[in-house]
Amino acid sequence: MSNMIETFTIFPIGYIKRTDDEVQIEILKKFIPALKQLEHFSHVQILWWANKVDNEEQRNKLDCVPPYGKNPPITGVFATRAEYRPNPIALTTAKILNVDHESGLVKIQNIDAIDNTPVLDLKAYFPVCDRVREAFIPDWIVGWPDWLPEEGLGLQ
Repeated sequence: MSNMIETFTIFPIGYIKRTDDEVQIEILKKFIPALKQLEHFSHVQILWWANKVDNEEQRNKLDCVPPYGKNPPITGVFATRAEYRPNPIALTTAKILNVDHESGLVKIQNIDAIDNTPVLDLKAYFPVCDRVREAFIPDWIVGWPDWLPEEGLGLQ
């Protein structure tokens, strides 16, 4: 195993756009053709860049005490949904409400990202690949609902 660190070039394909009433992904003009047929899916997985915490300190933070659960232990960031990590890539699965191919806007129900967050990729949700039959989480994660609320998260 090599200790050499490779680098990769990534770029946004769009940005999160929030108002008080809705959340949309604004796809850059060049990538609008990639939306073809997306409206036939109920959900989309959104890979986004947590750019507000993209700094050397946050990238070197490898553990934390999660802000959820009952007396959570110190936990490695790979065992959390924390936005600070070696590469601040986040993933959210969201319900698709509308796809506007002319304007490149994908209206979604919910996402835990703020306005102007860069979007790296969209992947249609495929139950055969993306759901897990007998998933489990640690006992100390208590009080979280089984499903995200249907209404927005109220992030600005």
